Amino acid sequence: MDTQEQQRDAARQGQQARPSPSQAAGAGGGSDFTPILFVFLSFIAIFVMVVTPLLSTNSFSTLHQVPEGHVGVYWRGGALLSTITTPGFHLKLPFITHFEPIQVTLQTDLVRDIPCGTKGGVMINFEKIEVVNRLRKEHVYDTLLNYGVHYDNTWIYDKIHHEINQFCSGHSLQQVYIDMFDQIDEKMKDALQADCTRYAPGIEIISVRVTKPTIPESIRRNFQHMEEERTKVLISMEKQRVAEKEAETQKKIAISEAEKNAHVSKIQMEQKLMEKDSARKEEEIANAMYLAREKSLADAAYYRTMKEAEANRLKLTPQFLELKFIEAITNNSKMFFGNKVPNMVLDQRILGNYLQEVSGKEKSEA
Repeated sequence: MDTQEQQRDAARQGQQARPSPSQAAGAGGGSDFTPILFVFLSFIAIFVMVVTPLLSTNSFSTLHQVPEGHVGVYWRGGALLSTITTPGFHLKLPFITHFEPIQVTLQTDLVRDIPCGTKGGVMINFEKIEVVNRLRKEHVYDTLLNYGVHYDNTWIYDKIHHEINQFCSGHSLQQVYIDMFDQIDEKMKDALQADCTRYAPGIEIISVRVTKPTIPESIRRNFQHMEEERTKVLISMEKQRVAEKEAETQKKIAISEAEKNAHVSKIQMEQKLMEKDSARKEEEIANAMYLAREKSLADAAYYRTMKEAEANRLKLTPQFLELKFIEAITNNSKMFFGNKVPNMVLDQRILGNYLQEVSGKEKSEA
């Protein structure tokens, strides 16, 4: 019981010592709102300094932004300052310094509706001419000092009007619309660049693109009819040229075929001549071989005859002849009777004696 009472007394004392919520709020309210107010004011200041310059470039902002491809140019009291800033965030004096971003990269100025009169008095209209140009960064100050922020009005927009009218007034409609139309781009570029180089050297003309001008409908129909007739003439000329080319091709083919045939005939003739020459040489060789063989045979026959004659001469002795005579008589199966038989035998012996005497004389003479 004593312990429970002591716990109740302690609880009562704690409740009496703890302040009420209203008292706690009244006691600490002045110090808790100060950080929140500081953060809120800081956020507003940052919004004014950062977000507002991004939305508009005016003289009331302190922080401003120069976009990429541009430079920042400043005026103070209407006087152009020599300060040129690069892309990024920068600070300036509000209400006193005026800021403008100036593009220094390639830009295209579009000039529309340029009326002009040709040398023959026909009015035409160039609906669109594009001029690609660039302002050099190192000449920004001099260009703006002499011609202001809208320098391109003087040296591009107004200048292109003047040059187009000068060109049209010196040429006929045929030249402007057809004959010299492909040269207008270069002529305009050269004319613009020549004056810019002389008076505004910071401006560089990259290129000029001129669209086809509009001309009166009746004249346009005439030009269209002329173009159709010219197209027909060109078609006829092209057909004629194709026919000439085909004829020339056929001629070349015929010449080539004739040359080929002639070359083949020449080769065949040379081949036949070579064959004839080879046959002639073979015949000559065969004849030479035949002559050599016949000569050899004749020489052999001559040699054999000479040797046989020499052998016969050596064998024709009286004894040999008598022997042959006796053999001939002996071998003869026929018998002859009459008074002339002994004479024949005698005559043969006398012949043998005569031959023996002749051979003896030859031996003695030798």
